[in-house]
Parts: sequence; structure tokens; C-alpha cells
Amino acid sequence: MAFDVQTCTVPHTHLYCTTVCNVLYRWLAAADLKQQVYRHLAVYVPRILCLGPSGGGSSREEQREEQREELACQLLLLAPMEWLLLGEEPSSGLALLQEKNQPSPLCGHVFKVGEPTYSCRECAADPTCVLCMQCFLGSVHKEHRYRMTTSGGGGFCDCGDAEAWKKGPYCQKHTPTDNNRDTEEDPVAQLPADMVARSYSIFSIILRYAVDMLTWDQEDQLPAGLEARGDTYYCMLFNDEVHTYEQVIYTLQKAVNCSQKEAVSFATTVDRDGRKSVRYGDFQFCEQAKSVIVRNTSRQSKPLRVEVMHSSVVAHQCFALKALSWLGQIIQYSDGLRRILCQVGLQIGPEGENSSLVDQLMLNDSKMWKGARNIYHQLLMNSLLMDLKYKKIFAIQFAKSYERLQSDYVRDDHHREFSITDLSVQIFTVPSLARMLMVEENLMTTIIRTFVDHLRHRDLQGRFQFDRYTAQQAFKFGRVQSLIGDLKYVLISRPSEWSDLLRLKFLEGLDAFLELLKCMQGMDPVVRQVGQHIEMEPEWEAAFTLQMKLTHIISMIQEWCSTDERVLIEAYRKCLSALSHCHSGLPDGEQPISLSLAGHCVETFRYQVSQDKVSIHLPVCRLLAGLHVLLSRTEVASRFPEQLPLGELSPPLLIELPLRCLVLCAQVHAGMWRRNGFSLINQIYYYHNVKCRVEMFDKDIIMLQAGASMMDPNHFLMIVLSRFELFHIFSSVDCRKRYREANKDVIQQNNTLIEEMLHLIIMVVGERYVSGVGQVEPFDEVRREIIHQLSIRPMAHSELVKALPENGNKETGLERVIDSVASFKKPGVTGRGLYELRPEWYKYFNLYFHHYSRADQSKAEEAQRKLRRQNGEDTALPPPLPPLLCPLFASLVNLLQCDVLLAVEGAVLQWAVEPSGGGWTESMLQRVLHLVGVALLEEQQQLENSSGDDDVTFNYTCKISRPGEAPSTSGSVLALLESLQNAPHLEVHKDMITWILKMVANIKTMRERTSSSSSVTISQGQGPEEMVRDRDKAERKRKAEMARLRREKIMAQMSEMQKHFINENKELFQQSLEDLEASGSPADTSPPSLEQSGVSQVCVGPRRMGGAKHRQLVTCILCQEEQEVRGHGRAMVLAAFVQRSTVLSKNRLRNLPDPEHHDPLFMHPDLSLGIHTASCGHIMHATCWQRYFESVQLKEQRRQQRLRGHTSYDVENGEFLCPLCECLSNTVIPLLPHTHSPDHSLEAWLKTTNQHIAALHVAHRKQPEGSLSFANHYTPVRTHLDDVTVSLRNPFSSSVSEMITTFSMSTYKVGLKLNPNEQDPRVQVLIWSTCAYTIQSIERLLMDEEKPLFGSLPCRQDDCLSSLTRFSSSCWTAAPPATAHTHCIRLLSALVPDSQVENTPCVLDIDMFHLLVYSVLSYSSVHSLDQSRQRVVDSAHLHLLHLITVAHLVQILLTSTTEEVCMDEDIGSIVLPEVSSGWQLCRCVKAGVLPFLRAAALFFHYLNSTAPPADLLVAGPGQWEALCSYLSLPSNLLQLYQSQHTLLEWCCHPGVRQTLRGGGVIVRFPRESNRLIDLPEDYSVLINQASSFTCPRSGGDKSRAPTLCLVCGSMLCSQSYCCQTEVDGEDVGACTAHTFTCGAGLGLFLRVRESQVLFVAGKTKGCFHPPPYLDDYGETDQGLKRGNPLHLCAERYRKIERLWRDHGIAEVIGHAQEANQTLVAIDWQHL
Repeated sequence: MAFDVQTCTVPHTHLYCTTVCNVLYRWLAAADLKQQVYRHLAVYVPRILCLGPSGGGSSREEQREEQREELACQLLLLAPMEWLLLGEEPSSGLALLQEKNQPSPLCGHVFKVGEPTYSCRECAADPTCVLCMQCFLGSVHKEHRYRMTTSGGGGFCDCGDAEAWKKGPYCQKHTPTDNNRDTEEDPVAQLPADMVARSYSIFSIILRYAVDMLTWDQEDQLPAGLEARGDTYYCMLFNDEVHTYEQVIYTLQKAVNCSQKEAVSFATTVDRDGRKSVRYGDFQFCEQAKSVIVRNTSRQSKPLRVEVMHSSVVAHQCFALKALSWLGQIIQYSDGLRRILCQVGLQIGPEGENSSLVDQLMLNDSKMWKGARNIYHQLLMNSLLMDLKYKKIFAIQFAKSYERLQSDYVRDDHHREFSITDLSVQIFTVPSLARMLMVEENLMTTIIRTFVDHLRHRDLQGRFQFDRYTAQQAFKFGRVQSLIGDLKYVLISRPSEWSDLLRLKFLEGLDAFLELLKCMQGMDPVVRQVGQHIEMEPEWEAAFTLQMKLTHIISMIQEWCSTDERVLIEAYRKCLSALSHCHSGLPDGEQPISLSLAGHCVETFRYQVSQDKVSIHLPVCRLLAGLHVLLSRTEVASRFPEQLPLGELSPPLLIELPLRCLVLCAQVHAGMWRRNGFSLINQIYYYHNVKCRVEMFDKDIIMLQAGASMMDPNHFLMIVLSRFELFHIFSSVDCRKRYREANKDVIQQNNTLIEEMLHLIIMVVGERYVSGVGQVEPFDEVRREIIHQLSIRPMAHSELVKALPENGNKETGLERVIDSVASFKKPGVTGRGLYELRPEWYKYFNLYFHHYSRADQSKAEEAQRKLRRQNGEDTALPPPLPPLLCPLFASLVNLLQCDVLLAVEGAVLQWAVEPSGGGWTESMLQRVLHLVGVALLEEQQQLENSSGDDDVTFNYTCKISRPGEAPSTSGSVLALLESLQNAPHLEVHKDMITWILKMVANIKTMRERTSSSSSVTISQGQGPEEMVRDRDKAERKRKAEMARLRREKIMAQMSEMQKHFINENKELFQQSLEDLEASGSPADTSPPSLEQSGVSQVCVGPRRMGGAKHRQLVTCILCQEEQEVRGHGRAMVLAAFVQRSTVLSKNRLRNLPDPEHHDPLFMHPDLSLGIHTASCGHIMHATCWQRYFESVQLKEQRRQQRLRGHTSYDVENGEFLCPLCECLSNTVIPLLPHTHSPDHSLEAWLKTTNQHIAALHVAHRKQPEGSLSFANHYTPVRTHLDDVTVSLRNPFSSSVSEMITTFSMSTYKVGLKLNPNEQDPRVQVLIWSTCAYTIQSIERLLMDEEKPLFGSLPCRQDDCLSSLTRFSSSCWTAAPPATAHTHCIRLLSALVPDSQVENTPCVLDIDMFHLLVYSVLSYSSVHSLDQSRQRVVDSAHLHLLHLITVAHLVQILLTSTTEEVCMDEDIGSIVLPEVSSGWQLCRCVKAGVLPFLRAAALFFHYLNSTAPPADLLVAGPGQWEALCSYLSLPSNLLQLYQSQHTLLEWCCHPGVRQTLRGGGVIVRFPRESNRLIDLPEDYSVLINQASSFTCPRSGGDKSRAPTLCLVCGSMLCSQSYCCQTEVDGEDVGACTAHTFTCGAGLGLFLRVRESQVLFVAGKTKGCFHPPPYLDDYGETDQGLKRGNPLHLCAERYRKIERLWRDHGIAEVIGHAQEANQTLVAIDWQHL
């Protein structure tokens, strides 16, 4: 900001002050300030900002260059202006200004991309009113229902704008105080007069300069006073939204000979800033690059825009942007300066109309590049939109230029957020501004006319025609839709009071809107295809897109009309005349016909949906239906009937078009339009869909209701029958005898049409939950929707929201209603929270609810019947009691008792009585019964509400009792129902018929009672009904009891037969039981005698208990053959997955080892990289597995020839899916049998061991140049270690040996990332390593979950550890003995210092458990040649354990208090610090050594198959003693070792001193388990963090997909070119690259903007996982679409952590990719 003089160093200060003083002196003395300023800019701007291209250099240099430019601009160009403006030193002057300024209450914080925004769903005037995080946290709204979204950037915070909020417009920070100045007062008056004058002149000069430069279109000239200097040029590349990144990068590499990296950098800058210079030099040089770029990009589309520009022009344009930013910053200090800038910007120039500077910027908007647009839009928002007086003036200018700005936008190809038209949301959503613009600038009409003008494609009748759109037109159609958004902003809040002018302008707008609807009425007509299928699917989506976009507008226009009676009446008139205009264009008034049925006659005309044109788009009709309902709701119809043109209405014409539409749907259901393809099916789907139905399907039903209420019901039904093409069926004389039709298809079609027609009648009569049709409130309507959704099944909140229509404010009204009708069930660790319908609302269920799809209806019916059966009720689903109709629609009920309907009902019932042939369905009958039920309820309701007999006009019961009303004189409807009651083929409907007959009886009783006395009590009338119900219940109970007895009898018989069978086949069963016992696992069946005799179990050393000798029988999952595990038998293998792991790592900064030279023999205690093996526990024959794997390989080769995608596993790396459970595996572990076999002190053992090692050394020296390095092989030499002849008797058959090699090589390949090499001496070490690491990680899990050490592992892990340990102890057979000798010598040298072995690590640099496993296994393999020495090996194991335990104790003591350990160099001993108490030290040592001992117990348990003691099978006290005795250790570990010598040698190792003095990572014991990072409880905290995260590579640019590593907490810039790096010669995204350093190729990330967890394994595998954040309804919100506040669910996060610590991520990815093939196609490596 302002440059502070004092901060400069002295010489610079002096120079700077002189320069500024000179400039100021010249400027103050100048007669023409503008000329002087221009002269100064002409000299300095090109010198500062014209320095050749910035590409090519390193990013560090570029940054330095940018900083230098910034500083020079500030010192030489902006500082003089600040001095001149303020008249004093800038920093103090600005501080003073700010102090005096009284800030406006508007917050005005402009949102960054991805920043969280909050909208209160209770108080916001509309959804565009949002708060920034700071204002939100300080406002009342955080206690309300709010919506949280991420900003697309560019909008600003509405805190302080009283019009944006119904209540609580201010947060704590922006609450206006009493001493705030009056808002009407002019802030300019607060400033000194001379400053005001200077501000005017400076702002005018700078703004004029900036506007001239940004709208300048000559490439080598400059405006007067800024003559160009020099003759260097830039080749400037501009951004467009047509070409892809790849095209631009490829073109640039060709055009300017740059590297891929530079081209990527150019492309990202062009995309971000809108332009970038790609070449600098003379004109010719730049022109040449331009021609290459144009030539390369003009093949498929228009070429990239490239211009060769004079370097001075570019420099001045760059400075113009800096100047605009500077203006934006200066006006933040003072509202007075802001107003002056507004005045300067909006001052009309000499040219008159559109001549102000702001107008010039706006009208040239589409010619500017992205960066320039962003900066000047930002300035407009900081100045004009923050000053309420000038916001109005600007709004008027904006509205005046609206049409031109929109036309520019439609032609432009940049996204809406980079266009000036995007500011409409800031202006039109302010209700007072919107009304003012509507009245003064006729805004509503302008928007609609502009919209209609852009859609020029019409057919002969003037309707829109979207068919065969070119790509250009489709693009334009997409752009034009933003106009509908603007119209929505204008109409979103309806006026509370109307002025005459507003009425006038609104009705003018309505005229324009009706013109638009007329162009839509009847568009995309369809004709039924007969004979041949349609060839080309017609375009239908554009018309529906338009309909969806207009849905809210249509609803809002109706809401506006409802607030003023005069407007409503006038709108109704206009809409009616528009409709009659549409009708006059219909070609079907020619052939009048007359229909007669049931003694009634009606005139209509011939029209068949199945032959003539029909359209689904009837917006004029539907708008009229909406207005008709408003007449009823506002009671205008009853109060001013004389003002309404109701006489002009012709009901048959009103119902005609909606009826055709509904008949079309029925015929499509009946399969008559199959040949019209999918486009028609899709149209019907959307017609009923929640997004469109409010203004489509629902309004069609209302229109039919309106028509029916104004017509004779018989006439209405006859027209309906005629349009359904069913009239001939019901009008024939013997229609009750059932129509005869030869063609089976036609019968089926007619059956469906009859069902659909009956359903339509049910809807017309019964759908009364619209305020204005029935006497209900909107609240009831929403409640009914919810009841019917929850009648299908319990649903989640999000499902319910999707099932309800949203209004313009994105609200459904769900929350007000839901708690009264449903109870909420919280989710567990998976799944989501569900709402269940409360039982008291079941009775409102209507089977023929009009928004049910067919599938929903059958599900709901099944669910409701099931419920009733469970509650022991009858299964009838009678219609619920309907609400009363409004007066305007009251005559609808007469439909139920009219003759035509009775004739139809009679016919269907008659068919049901004699069900032969196919002309009848149960659904038909069900619908008729429902209609009868509705009529009876209606009659009952009228009787209850009536005061005497005379005013009940509805006498349905009388009509159904009378026979012969229908053409034929068969029985009455009632008689038919009675005869159907016990029909065997109608068992399902029996309950319903019974309910109807009860109702009839009830009503008769009521009528009789009414005639005897007018006071009526209905409660007694329910007597007979209840008696019948009780009788039914008793009958049902009796049947259930009989069924139970029958079941029990059958069970008893079966049990008897089983016993009989077992007795006959005794010996067979005896034998199989013995086998079962034998095959139990050795761990489970420990001999019971041990427990009683008091001998404690020991798993290591000479006293160890071997497991009882068991034959281990296993079954192959592929061939189902059973086999014993034997060393010389056929090999059996276990599917396994080996992977590198950093889960236990204590040092993620350590670089990955170099595979060629890495020595894995000593594992560092930071466990920075391990190899983990897991298994699913499924066993196969080796040969079966090989056959299976070969078939997988073959399939993969074939697949690669066919499709180029990936599979979920990588066959080339040996991966496959377990044939049984499809678990990802990449190797197999051979199952080996347990080897069975037939003491002196530790010091003595050490002595002999030292002699052995000396002997080995002597043997090696005899060889020429023998060395002990791990890579050197040497031949076996006979020493006294092998007294027996070294006949290497391999205990395994060839097939087992082959499998041993297979697993060894897999581990080697994964562990070192090298190609297999059987001769490498490291193979053995890696196998030992994976054994140790896997045991350690399982021990940690058991410890943290507080599970017992033994007995709690799932059998897949148990089998895996058992096989792995046995394998590790037998893998010596695959390596030369010399290797084992070398390893053994080097491992022992770490414990027993040996002068002949170099480079032994110090005691602090070795992980002791790994050392134990390696030592035990290498010692075993050296001695394994000598079977008689088993006791020696056993005692050696014990001694090794003792020795390493002591070493571990030393390690713990050294690291426990490293700060105070002092080295006494004279004596060479260690003085331990003062410890507060011995107990504390003892406790610290015990805790530190426990994990080691637990892991050792697991290791020896599996190595020696020893049953664990009972204490270790349960969690609880007594663990320490049990553990020590199991490991044959004293429970006081200090008794282990008396000799001081070795301890001193360990401690005096130079590495110890170096590490303790800070020369390396010090690992404390016990090592804490790694956890995933802590996440904040509120998700918006994360969003906020992510929004302030900038991409580390592209100079302060916001990251588009910030992604958080859950393992280490790093924030990464994912899914972008800027942050791609190279890994193994391939470009990968930031996440993939990070996994290789942080997780050995495996990663867990949280994609913050998508609220999604991402799992990645390697470069080609990944999947998305639900995040651990849930809203209040127990649901995740992936993609943040719903915007409910999200909070951390600790259980779900722990589940993800458990998955990671259990090494299950790769398996989860495998399963996910198998289940969902689309995941396989994603380029995971680019994330």
C-alpha cells in the first residue's frame, strides 16, 4: 500500500525523496495537470514495465522480477499521486483519513473462489443474500436454519443491507452505532475542500487514462500525450473457452520452441489472467510466432486470439490495471473519496448518452481480457455498489444498456462470472432497485423481449423450434438462459404495496411474457408412429430446459398477481385472450360429432390423440389454470363476478388441450407409442417429474377440475371417454356383457386405458390439496406429500427434499412439517438417518395419490398392506376423508353421482362378476371400488355437516341401490358389490368391499336417524361397524392359531425322522466327529492337563511346550479337495497381499532408500518404511492357483486387445482377485507344516557364541579377498558349527520350494521396487522384515483397541501370521547357507561388539523387535542343518530374547530423558539423571518395553505353536506376569543380566553420543501409535482454510481443488496442471506425488470443496469414500450440493483410521473398482 518513507535506508530515501519532490513540484506548478501526469507516465511506465518476457526463467527469478516491478511502480508512479492527493506523507495521511472516516454499515467483503458463504433459510430475502464467515459467526443467524455453500468468487457479503434480510441484517461488527452520521449526509463534506478539488482532478486523470488504455484497440499507437518508445513488440496470446489446455500447450511448443514445462506455465497464466506474452522481440520475430499459433489452432474451430502488440502499449495497459487496483485501495480509507470516484466515473461526457467512463468500460467489456475485466469489476463493486446513492444511478445506467450488454455477452465466449452482466445479481436482487427499474426503465419487459429476440428459430405457427440446432445456436441458447435468471431476480420478492405505475408496468411485462408463452404453446408436437419405428430421435431437451428454467418465473408471476385484486383480474383477462388466440390457430374444429350415453347427449368434435398432432407444452393453458385457482383462493370470483370474463369461458375448450396431454401419457403407458422412441418416454417422465410437475401435470389436473366444475358432469365424462378412445366400449347396448375383441394386444391396450381413465377421474374428484381448489393451507399440501413419500418406506432427509418441489427460494417447506408427521432414527457408523411415518398418520394414505409413479404406487400398497397385517387389521386401503371443496369448485362432487360414471362402474363390476376372457383386470375393479368409496365418504361428510335432510344434495347411496339406471336393466351397483363380496377370485378385494358395504349401511342408518330427529350423534352409528370388525378379528385369530398348531406338528415329525436316521448310521457320524476334532487349529485345543498340573506355558527356550502333534487338514477353494499340510506333499498356498507401508512411521521426512544399495538388515526404530503382508485367509492348491492366475493373465491380454481401459488389479504386477472373496492379492504364501523336535547361563552362551563367530571369521579369511559386505557371496566352509556333513537335505518337495521362491520374489519386488533376483542375499532379510512389521502393526492395533493379545484376531489374520512366521523360519532352504552365516555374524555383532565387523549401527539406531526376529530366524537357519541340536537352538532363542530385551531396556533408558543425559567422557560411563523416584523409572521402563514383549509373544507363539496362557486370552490385569512367564523371562527384568561390560560397549558407541546430541531422530518408547490428523468439528473451518490456500507454484493463484492429506495434514493443489510433477518418468498430480513421499504409494485425502474422501494406491488405482462429516440428518453431502451445516462424526472418522492402520485401503479400492467400473476409467494419477 502506501510507501513509508521512514522504512527506507538512507541513500535510497534521499534519492526517492528528491525524485518525488521534483515530480510533485512540476505537477503543482503545471497549468495542465493531465499533460504533466501523462508526460511522467510516458517516460517511466515503459522503463519500469517493459522488460522482455518473463517466461523461460526460473520461478524464483520471476518472483524477484515481479517484486522489483511492484516496488518501482509504487515509488515512481503511485507515490507522487498519493502525495499530491493527500498533501502530506502518504502513510500518515491515509491513517488520518481512516481515523476520521465513519464506515458504512455494509460489509462488502468480496468473496474469493471457494470461500464459504452462509445464507439464512429463515431470514434471507432470497437465496442470493449471503454472509461471509466472520459476519455469520457474529450474527443471530447461526442459531437459525442456514445453508452453507462455497462461493464461485466475485459476489460480496450482504451484511448491513437491511433489504437483504427479513430480520437480523447486522452482525456485531457492522451494527450501526447511535453516533453514526445520517445516511443522507454527503460524506464528501467531511473532507477538506482543497483535498476534494485535488481528488477530482487526480481521479479524473487516472480513471480516464485507465479507461483509454483498457479500451484501446490499436496495437502500435498510443493515445495523445503517451507516444510509444522503442520498437520492441510482444506476441500476446489471449484466453478463450473453446480450446483445451492440451491444444494450447502443444501449439506453444511448436510456435515458440519452449519446453513442455514452460508451455504448461504459459497456458496456466493465460487461463488465469486472460492473456500472456509468449514472445518478445522485433515485429517480424513476433509475427512469425503468431502465424504458427493461428495456423495450428484454426483446424477444428476458430483460431486462438493472438496479437502482436507494441511493448509500450502492453506496459501502459499493465499500469492501467495497477492504477485501477490502487484506486480501489485508496477509496477504502474514506467514504468521501469513494463518492468522488463514483461521481467521476458516472459523470456524463460531452458526447451525451453512454459517454461516462463507467459506460465506456461496460460497453467494451466483451473486448477486454479476463484479468482486466476482473480488476475493473472489482473496482465497480468497491465503489459504485458500496455507495447507496450511486448504486441507484449505476443501476439505471446498467438497465439502459441491458440489451446491448446481453447481446455482447451472448457473442462473447467467456464464462458468465467474467462478464459485466454478472453484476445483475448485485442490482436486481435489491427489491427497491428492482421495482424502481421496473417502473422507470420498464425492466421486466426489456428482459423478456431481449430473451425472445435471441431465440429466432420458429416454425410456421410462430412457435419455437429447437429441432436441428447447430452447435452455434445451442451455445447461444445456453448463454441466453442467464436472462431468465435476471428475470427471476427481479420477481423474487413480491410487492407488499402497489402503485398505479407498478401495476401498469407489471401488466406490460406480463403481456411480453404471454407472447413468450404463446411461442411455447404447442411446441415440439408429436404424431404417433404406426408400422415403422421413428428413424431420428427428435430434439426434446431444449424445450424442457426452457420449461424448467421458466417454472419458477411462472410461479412468481402468479404470486405477484395474488397480492393485488386489480392485477389478478386484468392478468386473468389477458391470459384468457391469449389462450383463445392459441385456440383459434387449432385446425381441429371441423368435424362436429354428437355423443350420447346413459340418456345424456353432448356435442364435441372428432379428434384422436393416437392419430393427430399433440404437444406436451401448454404453458398458456397452465398459467390460466393457476390464475383460476387464485380467483378462488382470494375469493375474487365470488366478490367481483361482474368484472371477470367467466361468461367467455367455454369449458369444453378449456379442458381440451390438457386432456389430450393426459391421454397421451395414458397411451404411452399402454404401449401404443413404442415406435416413437425414447424422446417421448423422456418427455412423459419430465412431465411428471418433481422439477416440472408444478407447472405442467398439476396444472393440467386443475384445468380439468375447473372445466368439470363448470360443465354438466355427464358431458365432461363423455368427452373424457371420447378422448380416451373408449366411448365405443361403454356406449354399446350390452356393454355390461363385456366387449368382444379379437386382437389380444388391443384388449390389453384398452384395459390399460380404462384403468388410466378411472385413475384420472379419481384425481379430478379427489385431488383437493391445492389452496383454492380445496379448503386447505399450503402447509397441508406439503404434509400430504411427506405422508405419501414415507408410506413407501422410511426415507432420508435428502430423499424427501428431492421428492418435494422447491420454490424460487429453494425452499420446500419440509422442515415446518416433518416433525409433526415423522420420527427420526439416527444412523450408525454406516448408512444415514431415516424418517419414519408416525402411526397416527397412516389413515391419510391414499393409494391413488396423484404424484405416485406406478412403481411407487405398488411399493406403497405392499408396504401399507403389510403394516395392516402386522397390526392385525383388515387389509382394505379405503380412500381417506377428502377436504371440503372451495365454492368455485364445489360442483365437482357431482361427477361422483352422475349417470355416466354409474354406468361405467356398473359395467366394470358386471365384468368382475363373470371373469372369463381377457377384457377385465383387477386394477380396474380396484379403481372402481376406490371411486365408490370416495362417493360414500362425500355423502357421509355432507350428512354430518348438514342441519336437516333438505340441504343434502348428494344421494349416492340411493342411486347405487336403484337397478336399471344404466342402459341395461341388470342389478344395481350395490347388488353387484354384494354378489362380489364372497367371490373366490377376489379374495384380495374382499376387505375393501366389506368396508364399502359397512359404509352404505352406516349412511342408511344416518339418513333414517336424520329423518326421525335432526339432532344426530354419529358415535352411535359406528356400533354395527365395530361389531363386524370384532367378529373379523376373532375369525383371523382362530385361523392364525390353527396355522401355528399345524407348523408345530410338522416340526415334531421332522425331528423324529432325523433321530431315526442318525441311529441307523451311527458309525458314519462317529467318524466325522473325530475328523472334526482333529482339524481344529492347534491354538484352540491346548491339552487340558497343563492347566491342572499348574505347569505354566512357555513359548520359547528349552522348556517350551510344543503344540500337540496335529494333522492340519485344509480344503482348496478352487477344486474343493481336502488335503493335509505336509512339507513333501502338494503345495497349498494362501492368497496374500504384500505392500510397502508407512503406517507405523515416526519420521515421514526420511527419503525413500535407493533400491540398488539399500541394506535392510538393520531396521531403524523410526520404522519409516516397512513391508506389510495381509491375507484374506483363503487356501488353494499351488497348481490350482497357477492355473487360475494363467487364465487371469490370458483374459487380460484379450481384454487389452478389445478395450484400452484398466482393470481394478494390475496383472503385470502379479495382482489378482481372490477367486472366492474377490479380495485384492498380489502373491501367495505357501502353507508349511510345523517342524517338531526332541542349559547354561546367558554369559556362558555368549562365550561359546563368540567362539563360533571367531571360527566363522577364520574360515572366511582363508578365501581370497573375502569380505563381510552383504552383497558378497561366498562358498560354504566346514566349521565346527556343522559337525554333520553338509548334505543340504531340503525338507520340502519341489512344488513347495517353487512356492517359497514365488512368495520370496514378491516380497523382494514390492519391498525394494526391483526386478526379481533370486541370488540377492537381501531376499531372506525382506521376508523376515515383512514378518516382523506385520506382527508389530497387528500388536499396535490390538493394544489401541484394548483387545486381548491372543484369541481376538479374526481367523484371516491368525492364518496369515501363522503362515508368515512358519514361512520365515523355513525360507533358508531357498538361499545359500553362506548368506545366512553372513547375516548371523552381522546381526550378532550389533549385540556382541566384534572388532572384525565394520559399520555396526549403535543401539539407538536399531529396532529391537526386528533385530529379535532376524537374529532368531538367522540363528535357526544356520543351525537348521543339524537336527540333533534342537535343544541348542531353543536355548539360543531364549538367550537371544534375553540379550535383546536388555538392549531394548538400555535403549529405553537412554531415550527416556535425553534432555538431561550427560556424558562423562573420562570414565566412559553414563550417569543417569536424578529421577524423582525409582517407581516412576520402573513404570516408564515397563511401559516402554511392553509393546516389544507383546510382539515377541506373538512371534514365538506362531513360531513354536505354543498355546497361550489363559490370562492373555482376556483383556485385564495380570498381563505383565503372564507375558513374562510365557516368554520365560523374570517378571523383574533387571535380573536378566549381570555383566557390565557389554552394556558399556553399547553405550560408548560413537553413534549414541551423536544421536543424543541431536544428530538424528530420537524415538521415544513406547512409540505412540500414529493417528490420522485431527479434523475440526465444523466443516466450514476446513472450507475457510482451503479458500485461503494458494497454489504453491502459480504465484498466489487460488487452488481449484485444495486437498488435505489425512495422514500428515499437508494441503495440496490437486487436479491441476500447475502442480504436476514427474514420478518414474510420468507426470502425476500433487496427490499422487505426495503419496510416494508420505505413504509409500498409498494415500488418504479429503477433497475439501467436494467433501469427499479420496483413497489412492499407486498411479492407476483410487476410489472415493464417504467423508466423516454428517449434517443434522445423519447424511454426508458429497459435492456440498445441499449446503446443510456439516459436523465431524468421530465414529466414522475412527472407522477410516482403522481401515488405514489395518492396511485395508488397497483392498477397499479393489472392491470399489470391481463394484463400479466407471471408477476404473478415472485418471487417478492426475489428481
